[in-house]
Amino acid sequence: MRVLHFSDVHLALGLGNIPLVEWTVKRMAGVANLLRGRGRHFEDVPGRLEQLAALATVEGVDVVVFTGDMTALGTEAEFAAARAAFAPFMEGPFQFIGLPGNHDLYTAGTVKRRRFMRHFGEGVVSDPGDLELPGVASDGPWPLVRAFGPDLVVVAVNSARPNRAPWVSSGRIPPRQLGTLHRILATPVLRERVVLVATHYAPRLPDGRPDSRHHGLENATDFLAECSAIRTGGILCGHIHHTYRVRMPGEAEIFCAGSATFSGREGFWLFDIQDGGFKVRKGLRRNGAYTVESA
Repeated sequence: MRVLHFSDVHLALGLGNIPLVEWTVKRMAGVANLLRGRGRHFEDVPGRLEQLAALATVEGVDVVVFTGDMTALGTEAEFAAARAAFAPFMEGPFQFIGLPGNHDLYTAGTVKRRRFMRHFGEGVVSDPGDLELPGVASDGPWPLVRAFGPDLVVVAVNSARPNRAPWVSSGRIPPRQLGTLHRILATPVLRERVVLVATHYAPRLPDGRPDSRHHGLENATDFLAECSAIRTGGILCGHIHHTYRVRMPGEAEIFCAGSATFSGREGFWLFDIQDGGFKVRKGLRRNGAYTVESA
């Protein structure tokens, strides 16, 4: 079983695609950020996703896990373009799981209009297979649980939300989801499988410190405490645009995919799962092409 984990592609379309009614203070701040230079970091996202999907096909990927931020500003036009760009992952030979990031739930209006679920809802479907798990979804579709054969279980929780203040981009996993995650990870049958818990926000930075209050996962300590029950596997995340792995004593290992499309920092992870264990290789983009480092 081979798993591709990538994140944070931030597809943007420009000012002309934002209806006047959606020019909130939050979105105006996001536009200003794009114009100051952020937009130049994410060029030709559809083309790069096409390249990455081609690599996934060559590498024989079975499962794709995307940990959020398909869009830059959460507009309807961006979501439509992102859905088209993600088609090779969602309509090809892969099993696809997609989570929202804070940019996908950018404003309350974006959430109210259910844009993420309308365009990417088919990637937010639980299928526990033959696992006998206690009530899986307790907060809308979350937590999501997907079993893949006898070796792998992916559990996803939603940590993203709209933040009204322009300077705040933090997230939080609702207590209801954490409670259900606790019951899922305590199920004895999961001790025999590789368990990957996916969410958007990174609970730790590359050096092991927690992220800042205005940018990170507010209840990272509680989340890490629940994930400490993982015997084999780890946490998949994004939000921080650097690809890294980090493990602190007594905690599950964290695999942050960074961004697959941030120019000069492109990265992702490729997991090989077999016989109750796994190996992982780091991916990157070099000389205009995606590649995977040797094991």
